[in-house]
Amino acid sequence: MANLQLTHAPILNSSAQLLILPVNTAGILLDPILARTKTLFADNYHHYRRACRDGSLNAGSCLLHKRTREQSGLGVSSNGNQPSYIANLVISDHPYHPTRSRWLTDALTDLHHQLIPLIRHQGIRRIALFARPLIDSHLHSTVGSSPPESNVATSLPLNWYLDILPLLIQQLQDLPKLRIDVHVPKSIDI
Repeated sequence: MANLQLTHAPILNSSAQLLILPVNTAGILLDPILARTKTLFADNYHHYRRACRDGSLNAGSCLLHKRTREQSGLGVSSNGNQPSYIANLVISDHPYHPTRSRWLTDALTDLHHQLIPLIRHQGIRRIALFARPLIDSHLHSTVGSSPPESNVATSLPLNWYLDILPLLIQQLQDLPKLRIDVHVPKSIDI
């Protein structure tokens, strides 16, 4: 059984072996932390942008990237505290569109299938998930929008406590021998 723990600690200081970043199919990263990952994990960002440009990325999928070792001097660095893998969890088709329950479910299912071999064969035991884009993804779409009663059920913003957290637990808790740190904003009670 996986051990899911909520934390307010900065995700970029995590010692996780795999980092989960919620992204969109447009290749636009509006969240300041996601924007920092463009330079911190440039190999992942180029892989992600290429998939966005060639149209091979769909909302509800997970693009897993094995990080390349960085060159430093004559040898190869160990990447220090950086993750060996980055999972780009595609939760939306645009940064201003809310995450749909179906997209999040499908993306988590895809992630689950890709994690099993990493746990079994690569020894992955610690994962960090950046939750702020999941929680805040609907904020841009609600400004100036029509009243809630006119929205289609699939485009209603997801609630952290009622929708997102239970879905994370349901989809990820049966992964064996794994610690998953879910990095949430300070506005979320732990």
